[in-house]
Amino acid sequence: MLTTERTVLQFTPTPSSTSLSAKVHPLVIFNICDCYVRRSDQAERVIGTLLGSILPDGTVDICNSYAVPHNESSGQVALDIDYHHNMLLSHQKVNPKEVIVGWYSTGLGVTGGSALIHDFYSREVPSPIHLTVDTGFRNGDTAIKAYVSVNLSLGENQLAAQFQEIPLDLRMVEAERVGFDILKTTTVDKLPNDLEGMETSMQRLLVLIDDIYKYVDDVVEGRALPDNDIGRYLAEAVSSLPILSPQVFDKLVNDNLQDNLLLLYLSSITRTQLSLAEKLNTAAQIL
Repeated sequence: MLTTERTVLQFTPTPSSTSLSAKVHPLVIFNICDCYVRRSDQAERVIGTLLGSILPDGTVDICNSYAVPHNESSGQVALDIDYHHNMLLSHQKVNPKEVIVGWYSTGLGVTGGSALIHDFYSREVPSPIHLTVDTGFRNGDTAIKAYVSVNLSLGENQLAAQFQEIPLDLRMVEAERVGFDILKTTTVDKLPNDLEGMETSMQRLLVLIDDIYKYVDDVVEGRALPDNDIGRYLAEAVSSLPILSPQVFDKLVNDNLQDNLLLLYLSSITRTQLSLAEKLNTAAQIL
């Protein structure tokens, strides 16, 4: 049980406030939203542990997460610490490079109980990240922010916990962005299948290629100033493309399509077998 009477302050980022930054993978956002949907009726928000690593440039790379049962009432917060440690051991057996980098909560910004939970994670890891995900779509979009906490004190007396927002990078590959864009919308008719997702990705790719063509033409004809960084990115992108003939490319696509169809067929057979076995087991128990 965690209790405190300290004040919680939330500040917007300033250029000189902190040099710390974080990068979050889409899997973490999906896990958080899934935990929020599956929460109990009494829970107003869900919290959990963030796992990841520290990149060479000092950026906190958040690549995994898991929920931690908790209870908040009348200025007190109760965490299931045993569950938290057991889940951490299980995750590190699969990927020992993932360590605790902070914790997350659903909701818009920090709350009074955030300082209590942050104190606990400060004992688990130095300078933990606090990630907030607005699953209520209060602003018509999913607001995802990251914070660090600094204790404000006067002499030996701690006056408040200052949560300072830090830069958060949500870069992702195109395949991940398709799912994330669907997750951001408040309503959706249906989930796209593989072909629809590929079609959306190809349309965005064609738009990007048109923008690149326009930029290169403007630079060549003197309508725009050249940028060395953009030139290096374009050179790296072109050099990373494999040199394949149209026939070889078509064969690769068709082989991949056949593999996917085979997996769908096998999964359908497995589902039918499980349903039949369940009915036979039920009939045997009745007899």
